Amino acid sequence: MIALIQRVAQARVTVDGRTTGEIGPGLLALVCAERGDTEAQAERLLAKLLAYRVFSDADGRMNLPVRNIDGSGLRGGLLVVSQFTLAADTNSGTRPSFTPAAAPADGERLYRHFVARARAEHGDVQTGEFGAAMQVSLVNDGPVTFWLRVPPANAQPAQAAR
Repeated sequence: MIALIQRVAQARVTVDGRTTGEIGPGLLALVCAERGDTEAQAERLLAKLLAYRVFSDADGRMNLPVRNIDGSGLRGGLLVVSQFTLAADTNSGTRPSFTPAAAPADGERLYRHFVARARAEHGDVQTGEFGAAMQVSLVNDGPVTFWLRVPPANAQPAQAAR
């Protein structure tokens, strides 16, 4: 599974003019399931995301996770939006291939699992709408953006550099 996370001052997602999710300070996570992903990959990705230290401590260093964005225990918001295009293969031509993305039914199942586990473990979780045309607005704080990936269980190991 893949997550593109952005540290935000605020973020919102709308569908057909209606707000489906909105947060203040926290993380916007664009999430994608790849072929071969299971609930295990979703849970590993969530654990990594919740523990990833991208918020500044008192010394201005990125040392704090979304679970503790200001060092006093304040939890940041988490806005989770499905985005299958993160799995695009862009290695050839000028049109992306989405073959690496999970089939829609699997992608939705894993997205819903990811969101349910996030709500159980973090609490302040808002979402987009799986499969909908969404408009996402955000104020990126930093800007700070990271790409996280937990490869599918059947993924081939990367070849060693020559």
